[in-house]
Amino acid sequence: MLFGLSRRSFVAAGLTAAAMLVAACGDNSTTTAPAGGSGSAKPAGANAKLKLAFVTNNTDDFWAGARAGAMKAAEEDGNIEVDFKQPKDGDAGDQQQIVNALITRGEQGIAISPIDPANQTKYLNDIASKVTLFCADSDAPDSNRTCYVGTDNFAAGKQAGEVIKGALPDGGKIALFVGNMDSQNAVDRAGGIKEAIKGTKIEVVGIYTDTTDQVRAKANVSEVLVKNADVACLVGLYSYNGPAILSAVKDANKLGKVKIVTFDDKPEVLAGVKSGDVVATIVQQPFEFGRQSMLNMAKVIRGDKSVVPASKKVIIPTVAIDKAKVDDYMANLAKLKNK
Repeated sequence: MLFGLSRRSFVAAGLTAAAMLVAACGDNSTTTAPAGGSGSAKPAGANAKLKLAFVTNNTDDFWAGARAGAMKAAEEDGNIEVDFKQPKDGDAGDQQQIVNALITRGEQGIAISPIDPANQTKYLNDIASKVTLFCADSDAPDSNRTCYVGTDNFAAGKQAGEVIKGALPDGGKIALFVGNMDSQNAVDRAGGIKEAIKGTKIEVVGIYTDTTDQVRAKANVSEVLVKNADVACLVGLYSYNGPAILSAVKDANKLGKVKIVTFDDKPEVLAGVKSGDVVATIVQQPFEFGRQSMLNMAKVIRGDKSVVPASKKVIIPTVAIDKAKVDDYMANLAKLKNK
């Protein structure tokens, strides 16, 4: 199954990684792919065994795909050990403690999804002075990180904005929902949406944050539906926001009356796209976040810096999955699950 995920013969094959690998992975705490090796981030030989880590920004099962990709990288390389860590509450302090412990135990490279990039820059620079540092999913462009691997979130936001424009040709009020507005991916997605709808009659009535608390995420939607009875479209920027929106809209008996646009491929969201309750969802490739960050980081540590583009960004594209595409997407997903 994992072998099949590394191919891209289907138009969205790589993009199914996030959802299909949820079933292939274990718990949300720590996973280690054994390979052995220890040492510092100094240049290593071509066959040197390395200790690398991937640190997420929360425990959402969106990261199951990234974990599987990181483990696949360890399998492909054969000479890296991958440690996969997730801060319990999406807390920057907890994330920092995890990274400190990884450095103490001798990790040579760390890929991190910063929770609060702007305020973590000094800390990230300190990490980068000790180990090879990559950012994944959420970038910290002002830091000394070696490379970013992930979505161009501004472009993904613009893609979502185009979907919203198509759903609201005559304009209307929209509300955005997200974990927090400190993470760069949230800033960029919201910014991309605003850029896409500029000059239209579409109005953003608010951006509602939930600190990745899924109970709060649903409550935010319910409150908006009450306070903004004329809201025309609800937009979920994080993976769990889509199911929260669907649940709240269903409870309010407004399915089909309020447009819904989301990110990522939660099963509830794909079912909503198929039923027509969700206009479209913007799908990422977290499997490739994990896989490419680990493989490229290993190459950099071994002295091959050609894998880092001049932009210091490796962009993994997104696709808008709408009703016309969802059956093929889900069929391919089922095939990959059975491999």
